[in-house]
Amino acid sequence: MKSITIFCGSSYGTDKIFKEQAFLVGKTLAKENIQLIYGGANVGLMGEVADGAIQNGGRAIGVLPRFLQSKEIAHTSLTELILVETMHERKTKMNELSDGVIVLPGGYGTLEEFFEMITWAQLGLHKKPIALLNIGGFYNDLISLVQKMVDKGFLKAVNQEILLVSENIDDLLSKMKNYESPNVEKWISKDEV
Repeated sequence: MKSITIFCGSSYGTDKIFKEQAFLVGKTLAKENIQLIYGGANVGLMGEVADGAIQNGGRAIGVLPRFLQSKEIAHTSLTELILVETMHERKTKMNELSDGVIVLPGGYGTLEEFFEMITWAQLGLHKKPIALLNIGGFYNDLISLVQKMVDKGFLKAVNQEILLVSENIDDLLSKMKNYESPNVEKWISKDEV
């Protein structure tokens, strides 16, 4: 893995562990010589991930829509800042630049980015690993919801396997490096309609 996209909040959240772990993610990517691709801001967990990478000799590429420049203040120490016009362009560019995705705690925007990337994986548009760093159990309810989707017949178990989960960045990176995308020809058949 040469580059990983990180999706995360533009705020810090209420627990200091989120900030500490975000910095550690950036630091770990730098030490593993994995380039950080992220949203380009210097605020919240986004800024912490970038700082963790930059302060430890890593490369950090930010992708920021122009209209967010004033809200998500652009990080000024990045290896490169790519400005785009729309949120969709942002996700597309981040996908083009990366070999996988890690999702840290965040809000609506983080979840929207996560769900688009994992949907693209389910549809076979890419075969990259998609991972949740479940810091302090932040994503426990989402993991339970995914299981419920399987149990209720809205998601095939093989597609549940697309989602990698760990509470530890080193373990998560190991899972990502060893990930093999499941080969699913159809995600729905006529008898299921």
